[in-house]
Amino acid sequence: IRDYIAAIDSISKRTYVDTARIAAVGASYGGYSVYWLAGHNQNHRFKSFIAHCGLLNLESWYSMTDQTFFANHELGGAYWKEPKLKSYREFSPHLFVKNWDTPILVIHGEKDFRVPVSEGMQAFGAAQLKAIKSRFLYFPDEGHWVLKPQNSLVWHREFYRWLNET
Repeated sequence: IRDYIAAIDSISKRTYVDTARIAAVGASYGGYSVYWLAGHNQNHRFKSFIAHCGLLNLESWYSMTDQTFFANHELGGAYWKEPKLKSYREFSPHLFVKNWDTPILVIHGEKDFRVPVSEGMQAFGAAQLKAIKSRFLYFPDEGHWVLKPQNSLVWHREFYRWLNET
């Protein structure tokens, strides 16, 4: 995440970069990163966010993913371990939703077993409860990736519409 911030700060010095329209966009781990950046958007570097199939709450994700091996490897184990693992105490984006104040588009597929749709619903729900401009783009027939041609057209249309609006 520090690398993302450093890259944005560096490229923002270029004359061709419109710093009033910088967006953070990501899918899967990138979606997790978007949620993290939304909670750490000091100096309002980012004017908009788009998260596709991102992890918001590491605790709720842990027991729902089809990739428990990956969760154990990356997070260090279950969230109920004592003492509580640092990954859950400090690196779960849901802990920083209190700082969200920037428009966000959340995209998720119902058949995503890697990052269940409940993660996207939590993010969208939090944004709505905080009265942040937000939209939830839901694909009932897609998983972690959007593979159907018609859905891809919708995805792209909404993606660019969001960037144009925010």
